[in-house]
Amino acid sequence: MNRGGLTLAAVAEDWPLARPFVISRSARTQARVVTLSVDDGQGRGYGECQPNSRYGETAEEVVDQLNALDGRFGSVDALRAALPASRAARNALDCALWDLAAKRRGCRVWDLLGLDAPGDIVTAVTVSLGPPDTMARHAAELVAGGARLLKLKLGGDGDMARVRAVRAAAPDVRLIADANESWTPDMLVPNLAAMAACGVELLEQPLPADADEALAGLDRPLPVCADESCLDVNSLSRLVGRYDAVNVKLDKTGGLTQGLALLRAAQKAGLKTMIGCMLGTSLAMAPAHLLAALADWADIDGFLLLSRDRTAVLPHRAGPFVGASPAALWG
Repeated sequence: MNRGGLTLAAVAEDWPLARPFVISRSARTQARVVTLSVDDGQGRGYGECQPNSRYGETAEEVVDQLNALDGRFGSVDALRAALPASRAARNALDCALWDLAAKRRGCRVWDLLGLDAPGDIVTAVTVSLGPPDTMARHAAELVAGGARLLKLKLGGDGDMARVRAVRAAAPDVRLIADANESWTPDMLVPNLAAMAACGVELLEQPLPADADEALAGLDRPLPVCADESCLDVNSLSRLVGRYDAVNVKLDKTGGLTQGLALLRAAQKAGLKTMIGCMLGTSLAMAPAHLLAALADWADIDGFLLLSRDRTAVLPHRAGPFVGASPAALWG
């Protein structure tokens, strides 16, 4: 019940996918997200997160955590200091507060952050895990539609057959890949060499996050990127020497504020950066797009994988190039 402070309203929503999204540990046909609004009586800001079971989160728990904050805080600063247990919940709250601040001041979030207005960026497009011929056909379809950068979801055994099949079907497209913790240490040397020979330019999270010490000191013929091993700035100290890049996702860092902090800290540490995403609508991708303009790779195609999106959407065209959020959507 609202006690007279800032009004928060969080709801869980299901958004159907255009095709199943399959990775090494799960398969999904919809994106279950949490949408949050924060109202101070003069304006309303919005944020979205996608709670992830990999991090022990459920949409129902996140909704409860956020709605428990309703009316308890009389100022934005006090509310911003409130940290729900879930990182996804923190992301929705942080992004909603940035959106509210921009609306109240009649400017854009990038102005508040001291960033240049973001232009169009190329995002990777995901090819879900499957048999080699299925992945090759999907890759060819995406390239025919204008895709310039594909992200291959891998799953352990048989991965090099998948990579080679996609490369044969799409000989000129840029490729990155994500094993989602599905490899064992003995796969590293032969698989990395084979991927480099196929022109793969980045591999994400080959080993489980709690067993990635085998990467330390390994001769890596292509950059290896930490995803599940990298949550926020506090993760960085153990990553240097094991990884060459980090994947910054706002649902992992706990919002745009901490996402920008991780991006800058990683770059200062000499690591390359990717801005990634969970599944979600344009509302979730809009704040990530701000950071994507500052990173080496962008993987913010979550909204492009849906069969439908919100009324206000991120602008996009073949490539796919993704443009800055309209004010009607966020920020």
